[in-house]
Amino acid sequence: MDFGLSEEQDLIVSTVRRFVEEEIYPHEALVDRTGSVPKEVADHIKSKTQELGFYACNFPERVGGAGLSHVDFALVERELGRGSMALNHFFGRPQNILMACEGEQIERFLMPAVKGEKMDALAMTEPNAGSDVRGMQCTAVRDGGDWVVNGTKHFISGAEHADFFIVFVATGVDDTPRGPKKRITTFLVDRGTPGFEVAPGYDSVSHRGYLNQVLHFDNCRLPDAQVLGKVDGGFDVMNEWLYATRITVATMCVGRARRCFDLALQYSADRKQFGQAIGKFQGVSFQLADMITEIDAADFLTLASAWRLDKGLPANREIASAKVYASEMLAKVTDAALQIHGGMGLMADLPIERMWRDARVERIWDGTSEIQRHIISRDLLRPLGA
Repeated sequence: MDFGLSEEQDLIVSTVRRFVEEEIYPHEALVDRTGSVPKEVADHIKSKTQELGFYACNFPERVGGAGLSHVDFALVERELGRGSMALNHFFGRPQNILMACEGEQIERFLMPAVKGEKMDALAMTEPNAGSDVRGMQCTAVRDGGDWVVNGTKHFISGAEHADFFIVFVATGVDDTPRGPKKRITTFLVDRGTPGFEVAPGYDSVSHRGYLNQVLHFDNCRLPDAQVLGKVDGGFDVMNEWLYATRITVATMCVGRARRCFDLALQYSADRKQFGQAIGKFQGVSFQLADMITEIDAADFLTLASAWRLDKGLPANREIASAKVYASEMLAKVTDAALQIHGGMGLMADLPIERMWRDARVERIWDGTSEIQRHIISRDLLRPLGA
């Protein structure tokens, strides 16, 4: 692995960072205060992203995307991580799982998403099924030539802007030696489908303005044409397309941590106490040393896992390691940055307290830290028969 970036990658980093600084930073305080993104701001960000040629940059060129490698896309997400998630949502990165679209689904769902004509949202989590995906209680049963869906999904990010939803639903149960095992199928569901309602979710202290919604299905009828992948094949499309989303969490944690560190470093040089810059005191300077060491370690872990995907190498354990380490690193870095700023760190005048709040959810969504450790340990022990 070459630890240096190519000219093209340096250009990606500088372009996206400049975009975040110019188009995202100016609106962050307003979004954090009001809890919403003004439509004109959202439309402007989306338009500017399309002008740059970065909209749907995570998709291959053959469908109209930029065709970035996993490492290239990790660099994009790392720079976007510096800014508000509520705002960078409109930078436009549709779910890669849409590459599983076939037939008429390509023109109905995939291509409009890549072109920015429609936005998608992923719906998996339920009130009683978070980490336990097979615990889903949202079900679909056959009725004539259709599927009838009933149940609830919650914590659905970006649902207020979505034109359609990628929904995972239980479609049967198999008896196994270890007990009943639910079969899962993925459906594409248009907003406005009869029997399908999108309702407001919960207020969260993390990522204000990046709202979560609740989805209700009440005898919602869906045809076979809206099955993504194969019937009962939800885990196949999930494993092929979704597990790399944990790299996104890790990279964004790294980007946010670097922004937070930069603020703490500058403050340590500017703030004077007892006649000298506070950065000269070991209590501060050693914190800075630890912060940058952990940020760099998380960065290398993350890029290494993306590099493995580009090389076609197994990366499940490496991605889990990057996600758990980067998310826990961010918690420590934001807390240390706040401590260095003292009382000012808790004031809304600076973005420190927002990043400190935002950091908390990273250890929960896209697989909790406990789930990541389970993935890592299982990968280590299975070859030994344990």
